[in-house]
Amino acid sequence: ITFSKRTVLTNLFSVFAARQCFHALKLIKRDCLPSLHTAGWASTAAVPRITTHYTIHPRDKDKRWEGVNMERFAEEADVVIVGGGPAGLSAAIRLKQLAAEQGKEIRVCLVEKASQIGAHTLSGACLEPRSLEELFPDWKERGAPLHTPVTEDKFGILTKKSRIPVPILPGLPMVNHGNYIVRLGHFVRWLGEQAEALGVELYPGYAAAEVLFHEDGSVKGIATNDVGIQKDGAPKATFERGLELHAKVTVFAEGCHGHLAKQLYAKYNLREKCQAQSYGIGLKELWTIDEKKWKPGRVEHTVGWPLDRHTYGGSFLYHLNEGEPLVALGFVVGLDYQNPYLNPFREFQRWKHHPTVESTLEGGKRIAYGARALNEGGLQSIPKLTFPGGLLIGCSPGLMNVPKIKGTHTAMKSGMLASEAIFSQLTNENLQSKTIGLDVQEYEENLKKSWVWKELYSVRNIRPSCHSMLGVYGGMIYTGIFYWLLRGKEPWTLKHPGPDFAQLKQAKDCTPIEYPKPDGKISFDLLSSVALSGTNHEHDQPAHLTLKDDSIPVSRNLAVFDGPEQRFCPAGVYEYIPLESGEGSRLQINAQNCVHCKTCDIKDPSQNINWVVPEGGGGPAYNGM
Repeated sequence: ITFSKRTVLTNLFSVFAARQCFHALKLIKRDCLPSLHTAGWASTAAVPRITTHYTIHPRDKDKRWEGVNMERFAEEADVVIVGGGPAGLSAAIRLKQLAAEQGKEIRVCLVEKASQIGAHTLSGACLEPRSLEELFPDWKERGAPLHTPVTEDKFGILTKKSRIPVPILPGLPMVNHGNYIVRLGHFVRWLGEQAEALGVELYPGYAAAEVLFHEDGSVKGIATNDVGIQKDGAPKATFERGLELHAKVTVFAEGCHGHLAKQLYAKYNLREKCQAQSYGIGLKELWTIDEKKWKPGRVEHTVGWPLDRHTYGGSFLYHLNEGEPLVALGFVVGLDYQNPYLNPFREFQRWKHHPTVESTLEGGKRIAYGARALNEGGLQSIPKLTFPGGLLIGCSPGLMNVPKIKGTHTAMKSGMLASEAIFSQLTNENLQSKTIGLDVQEYEENLKKSWVWKELYSVRNIRPSCHSMLGVYGGMIYTGIFYWLLRGKEPWTLKHPGPDFAQLKQAKDCTPIEYPKPDGKISFDLLSSVALSGTNHEHDQPAHLTLKDDSIPVSRNLAVFDGPEQRFCPAGVYEYIPLESGEGSRLQINAQNCVHCKTCDIKDPSQNINWVVPEGGGGPAYNGM
């Protein structure tokens, strides 16, 4: 009897428990697992233990893990792709297309932490179809879910009670003629279907938790996350080790602020010659509205109220044509904001009460909510993209066109270019690699020759121009003069002020912001919003929001910045709870609420929070966000 490699790998994912039976019996025989105290995990009264994850507390120093079988199965592939978003799937598809064209057999495996392809995808989204047309010229015949061509573009500056219309001149980045309003999760799911049809092996529900390396320092592949670990960090009877996936090339397509990419930046010094990345937090809702107010194909963007001119941000409101009067609306706040009292979620809820927005939503019903960080650094913040054994594509290195508010088309193209360079090396019989893992430097060279680089170069100064005394309005003036006239050919490149977390001022130097209470009709509280995201995690597992030092939240973040994590998190993960003694507070992490936006890892002023993957399949369950 013969089995395909895919069948073998699928079976491997399901047989770990059998390999751990002996260990499980040993655990069951014990009267109980050692207590935290006897395992050397006692906490002082002053600093309650919060973090129990093995990335902070190594298991080889924990007596509770003695005798546990830590062996992992390993599988070999030609290419392993981490992340099932537009970039990763486009890379997988292009590899298989090239293999079919030239009659080659290439094994491509893609792992995705969401339970289903597209379930963690969130974007506006207004899609520029340029890369899609290159990847699938017959995308319409294939049934790609692009149902809403843009028919109307509107842009304005909001004051508290009014809207000042701003003309969108031809050639400006905000022009959306020829683009489509999409539900990006549905588009990603469709890409997954195309990939599977071409023979790509997709493994949703398996999170890449660790980068593996050869002895020569090149990337060997990845390991998926272990499962069956108690909240206190001890092994359950059902503990299963993750699976190793080895490859000649590993493609990292984790999306914005990937946790493995962070490790690669450090190991290979990939950010040595670029500026710090800058980010925004995007919050989004889907609504069904009164059909009389529905304008399918309309795209609306605003800047201004409720943010001040020194806080970068703005809104979108897109009218979809999906068989019902549906609108996608959202609010983006630059994470380089300064006031620790600013709450992006509540700014979003407040924005919806603007007369020009509330009039659209009145009588409607909110049906979905979510949030995600996005890259805003642009060309200046793109790291080195290749290293021995691997490369970075899509939003992981930050290929978003910020003034366009679009990154899907550039992400897809980067994946396609990466695959073309990888395929060339894999099929080169005369290739002599200096390392076991292939170093595909041609990818970065080709990207810099492509329309992606030209596009990002032309808008490189727009986002940093918002740091002048005029703030966002200075950026608009700069765009109107220099971009519209010179198309980015000015002989200078502006700089960002530094990492976002470093921009936060101390609480004593800022004014608290009073937000109105939600009315339950237009604006809503945070927890009822998170419930609409479908977010769920196995409760009995170590929190994947890890702290390098459990004392820092109270001793510094709360003391100096008044606990900004309880405001910048769009899911209510972080709470400061009064101690039972009545003196002081402690940080409580509600990890089960996490929507995987990565904002905490980015904006924490102490850089003490390190986001790692939870058990595979956990997180939001977005339906076409």
